[in-house]
Amino acid sequence: MLRKTFGAAVHGIDAIVVTMETSVTPGIGFCIVGLPDTAVRESYERIKTALTQIGYDCPRRQTVINMSPADIKKEGAAYDLPLAIGLLAADEKIESDKLDSYMMMGELSLDGSLLPINGVLPMAIKARELGYNGFIIPKANAMEAAVVNNLDVYGMNNLSEVIDFCNGTTLAEPILVNTREEFQKAIGHFNFDFSEVKGQDNVKRAFEVACAGGHNILLVGSPGSGKSMMAKRLPSILPPLSLQEALETTKIHSVAGKLERGSTLMTQRPFRSPHHTISQVALVGGGTYPMPGEISLAHNGILFLDELPEFPRQTLEVLRQPLEDRHISISRAKYNVDYPASFMLVASMNPCPCGYYGHPTKPCVCPPGAVRKYLSKISGPLLDRIDLQIEVAPVAFDQISSTAPAESSATIRERVVKARDIQTLRFRGVRGVHCNAQMTTRLLHKYAEPDAEGLARLKDAMTRLNMSARAYDRILKVARTIADLAGSENVKAEHIQEAISYRNLDRQNWAK
Repeated sequence: MLRKTFGAAVHGIDAIVVTMETSVTPGIGFCIVGLPDTAVRESYERIKTALTQIGYDCPRRQTVINMSPADIKKEGAAYDLPLAIGLLAADEKIESDKLDSYMMMGELSLDGSLLPINGVLPMAIKARELGYNGFIIPKANAMEAAVVNNLDVYGMNNLSEVIDFCNGTTLAEPILVNTREEFQKAIGHFNFDFSEVKGQDNVKRAFEVACAGGHNILLVGSPGSGKSMMAKRLPSILPPLSLQEALETTKIHSVAGKLERGSTLMTQRPFRSPHHTISQVALVGGGTYPMPGEISLAHNGILFLDELPEFPRQTLEVLRQPLEDRHISISRAKYNVDYPASFMLVASMNPCPCGYYGHPTKPCVCPPGAVRKYLSKISGPLLDRIDLQIEVAPVAFDQISSTAPAESSATIRERVVKARDIQTLRFRGVRGVHCNAQMTTRLLHKYAEPDAEGLARLKDAMTRLNMSARAYDRILKVARTIADLAGSENVKAEHIQEAISYRNLDRQNWAK
């Protein structure tokens, strides 16, 4: 007898329906086809043992399972549940009337328990899109999938519960989650706050500009000046995630297996801080079994690269295209996947190998030329893509010991959100552009043209500092953001001047 069950395979951050056709006929043997990997081929042993534990037997006849579409590789143990149900249905041991209406996925333990799997959210979205009545998954994944509206999600503890549900001997209740209510409750809670940062007003201002326009930023300062501490507080002043952004971000982390079990939507913008020993593949994604890299896990959030010159130069160079295009296309001999990568790059570094070049009290002990050589580890094209380059000076004792409260993240965030609202209104008819950092050249000419005095100052800076055309565009984008923070419709000379001041590494006397 031939029976069909339905599951899903994840490709990129989207799901594709996989139909498991199980045929049980007279004869002897077992065969599974449709490009299964080793984990899928081993599923028969797990299924056979699990069924034995709950009082069932696998069919003792010729069994053939086809996983369609046959040209897509099926990976992992998540197909155990639909394969097991398909075997029992083809052997006429359970009712098969409901099978066409449900998608199911789950890994089986040898005692019949259902173990959690990755990529549940995109699978649930695909199930709703194709009109399935429900989605049967391990209970540990139920909350994650239940954020998808208009789809009944059933969290099951073991294979016996799924069999009883299919036979109609028990009635399972779908998991219900009020997505919008849960999302609104969770946003706005942060572990770090800028009120804890003493001094560094110029750096805080640069962070405010960066977050208001979605600009990349580089911090250069001696050890202990607070670069990493302040960077960790950046998510607290970024605009809150919209529901659509939260859904997209959660899909990526679901596919990568980074979600906490029992969680629903992500409510805070991601903050990813990989170690400088990271490989190119781990940074951009891919691998034998393609997975999102750090730049995609930082989508709609922040990618923080601490000690930037310590990263291998070849690893840093792979960032150049995603920083411009805001997505990454990974092409290999056996697959081609696209991952979103719209992130804000925040990097920090010491000014020299010893860390004290330009320090007000500690002398630099680096030999001549060491500072320039240290900076040259970061290529010019990558530096050009970083809009704000800020020197971070050590904090004076009077500021450290001050008990006066500093400005809170909530106050800064209000100004950032107002500036972002202006940009949202400005770019409402432009596809793929949501903030000033994403403006094209055409949009720059339309919205960021400075007045005559500002243009004269920009020309002087370009000539004096020998800046590139890309640096010119970056200055205009930052100036547009500064104008938005000031509530100014036009870009004025003072906005241009402040934007130029954020190009510290372009100064001719830097790193002599």
